[in-house]
Amino acid sequence: MSIMLFIYGSLLPGLENHHYIGNRTISARPGYVSGRLVDCGPYPALVRDGRAAQETMRVAGLWIEIDRKTLLALDQLEEFAGLEESNDYERIWTSDLEQAGCSGWVYVWPTDRGLPEIAGDSWPAYLAERDGGYA
Repeated sequence: MSIMLFIYGSLLPGLENHHYIGNRTISARPGYVSGRLVDCGPYPALVRDGRAAQETMRVAGLWIEIDRKTLLALDQLEEFAGLEESNDYERIWTSDLEQAGCSGWVYVWPTDRGLPEIAGDSWPAYLAERDGGYA
């Protein structure tokens, strides 16, 4: 059984954590989810808060199709121990903003934890501007 997951940061192709999913991805397609990105240094966090909702902010990324074993490995990477646990990221169910019927999991933060918001909706584009290219 395959699982859909929206990725938007260091798991994207060409970025530092892509090796976790590179040869485990069944399929991938671009998409958008609601929220805003904050800069955590080497990676972003997708924030789903009142401000993001009120301003109808969105984040660009990829919907990837993976198996359950890969999802569990990513849960460890994202420090998600499960519902009602003390987690770094929460894993929530969401839908694509432009593709009807496209939905799946995404890792999010409920608040920005005081970190700076990035300009735009794309982590790779922001990295290119911030660092002069991908790390």
